[in-house]
Amino acid sequence: MAKPAHKASLRSRFQLNWNHFKSKLLLKYAFSYILMFLIPLSGVTIFVYENAVKGLRVEIEQSNVNQLNQVKSTIDARMVELQEISGRIAYDRHLTPYMVRHPYYGLEAIQALANYKASSSIVEDLFLYFHDDSSIYSYRGLADLSVTFDTLYQFEHWSPEELLQDLNETKQPMMRPAENVTVNSRRDPMLVLLVPIKPNDPFPYGTVVYLMKESKLTGVMDSILSDFSGSSYIFNSSGEVLTANSHGIRLPQDELSTLSSLEPGIHNLVLDGERHSVVSVQSEQNGWTYVTTMPSFQFFSRVAHVQTLILLVFCITVITGIVAALLLAKRQYHPIRDLMELAKLRGNSNDALKTRNEWDWIRQTIQEYSARIDMQEPFVRNQCMLLLLKHGKPDDPEIEQMIRSAGFELSEGNGLYFSVILSWDDAVQGESSWDERHLLQEMLSNVNLPSLTAQIFGVEFSAQEQFALIVSFPASGNGPVQQRMEQVIDAVQAVIQENSRLAPHIGVGTAYQDLAKLNQSFVEAAAALEHRVIRRSGHVTYFEQLAELNSPATGSFWISRKSILKLEQSLKQGNESVATEMIADTIDTIKDEPLQVHLLRCICFDLLNTFLRTASELGMNEVFADLPALTSFETLEELENRLLSLSVRICQQVERNTESKESSLMEDIVIYVDQQFADYTLSLEHVALKYSISTSYLSRSFKEKTGCNFSQYIWQRRMDAVIRLLENTSAPLKEIIEQVGYLDAPNFIRKFKKETGLTPGQYRKQYASGGSTGK
Repeated sequence: MAKPAHKASLRSRFQLNWNHFKSKLLLKYAFSYILMFLIPLSGVTIFVYENAVKGLRVEIEQSNVNQLNQVKSTIDARMVELQEISGRIAYDRHLTPYMVRHPYYGLEAIQALANYKASSSIVEDLFLYFHDDSSIYSYRGLADLSVTFDTLYQFEHWSPEELLQDLNETKQPMMRPAENVTVNSRRDPMLVLLVPIKPNDPFPYGTVVYLMKESKLTGVMDSILSDFSGSSYIFNSSGEVLTANSHGIRLPQDELSTLSSLEPGIHNLVLDGERHSVVSVQSEQNGWTYVTTMPSFQFFSRVAHVQTLILLVFCITVITGIVAALLLAKRQYHPIRDLMELAKLRGNSNDALKTRNEWDWIRQTIQEYSARIDMQEPFVRNQCMLLLLKHGKPDDPEIEQMIRSAGFELSEGNGLYFSVILSWDDAVQGESSWDERHLLQEMLSNVNLPSLTAQIFGVEFSAQEQFALIVSFPASGNGPVQQRMEQVIDAVQAVIQENSRLAPHIGVGTAYQDLAKLNQSFVEAAAALEHRVIRRSGHVTYFEQLAELNSPATGSFWISRKSILKLEQSLKQGNESVATEMIADTIDTIKDEPLQVHLLRCICFDLLNTFLRTASELGMNEVFADLPALTSFETLEELENRLLSLSVRICQQVERNTESKESSLMEDIVIYVDQQFADYTLSLEHVALKYSISTSYLSRSFKEKTGCNFSQYIWQRRMDAVIRLLENTSAPLKEIIEQVGYLDAPNFIRKFKKETGLTPGQYRKQYASGGSTGK
């Protein structure tokens, strides 16, 4: 008992202290202290931020320039190496025209070419051609020129005529841009370097041909740029793209021309509609231009970390300063606090509060606002409505207060209450009808009819496309009660017709003066809805009409059709309280009638048949095994006890069936979500439409089933899939993220790091290095 008292004391103390800060004067004190440290703190933070960010940006930019210079130096070295090989070939005595064509020394020439090819890691193939010769030589031997470049190597844009012309007329080293080359039915992008021999000779007698795969050249660039995630290009001195590693991003020709003409250095350009940071360097060796492009937000990602760190330190300092300022302000505000406490103890009249100081007004206004918000919570209101429809008005003061605050019960007990059920069985299937239906449900959830002095509250009470209304209106009014009920229903139908093309069936229960009888009206409305073959205008069925069915002959007694239908519907709904009350009322009615024995037993067996028929519809075949015991009654009291026991069994079975049906539905939904979580269009509305249920019911039931809400569940399933793919595949991260249905890769990476402490790339490296231990 001590712990709850202690908690209550702490809670009241915290609430008391918090109430102190509702004063404008106290806030004025607090703001004064806050501004005293916030202004200089902001100036210092801005100064530190500007210097740190600018320095880091310069460092990052220079790092990228250095990396690109290293790429330039490496590739230039490779090109110089190839020209040196050409020089050695030109002066190699084994590779003179005479030695190459000689039937005996030709083998030595082939071996020499093979050695030269092996001395360079980027050369895919090497050829030696002598002017005006129909043959070409490689490390594989002598081959016909047309066979080599028509059959073995087929260039996409370099025609045989152009090729022959270039081989015979090239005076200076020439690099052709990368193009697709068909090699043994396989297409690979390749670059071709033509070097005349002898080098620097105005009258060369041959040409050395180097074939290089573009992937090897771009691989050299990627290995040096390491974690660079942008695009890289190499332009020749004429501005043509020799090779590019653009990761599938194609820039227009005019933007490529802009890149090729850039001066060496760092530039900020808009490419393909997005701002990029561009680094350009130029080779003095061959005049080539090396360019890298990267979206600016990626280029300065490290700057973002510094920004975050500075912002975090600033926020922590501000929060600490605010706490200190509030404590100082509270200390200075101490005398006013005593006045507020006195006003709180004595301020019990709302009228008096209007004339008192601002402190009482603020306190009372916030208190009333908080209470009103709590009472008007949709969830609380729906729960109250479902409680009224299922069990009537409960004997609980707190719940009664909530019901009264929600406006369900009219003042002084002078109201009439009845229940209405709308069924959407005839609704046109499709997304538009689903939207219309839920729009109507939202509109009918709270409707005021001033002309009829009626108030309507609506709630979805199951997943069976039905919607319940609670209608209240004063007992005193113009016209009979039934006529006033019909006017309310006509108003509901008018709302439906004005806002939708749907025509729901409507079942209407009896109006009662006591709100506690609302559950009986609900059962009656359900019974009326089941017998909607008797229709008034607009597909409306009133329970009072059902009493006219199968009326007994005049002068004879029988249980009224109205009572039988109401009893049967209460059993089908599993409403034990209404069923118990109907059994007692029916037995009392039979006792009051002077009946002959044979007629009495017929009436009793007709009553028992109602229970057996309902049990049969529910599949309770075990009940019929107890038929001898059920029929062996000698008094009405014995019959009543048997019927009460049977009603309990039937209501329990209905509850089990309902729970099983809802559980089965949610299991199907969870299975569907597990199968479709990678679809980026998957949403709560999509699933609700597929299974013809409302989003509110799906959200509530899904959380009860899985323990988390719909969006959290989808995120966790996608996280599990990404982790599995990171551990078991080498696919690119962007492809993995898109594969699980997440289109915003940067946002996913941030959330992934927030949850695991690692980026996806870091997680993959850690798992690869540590296996299960790392995981």
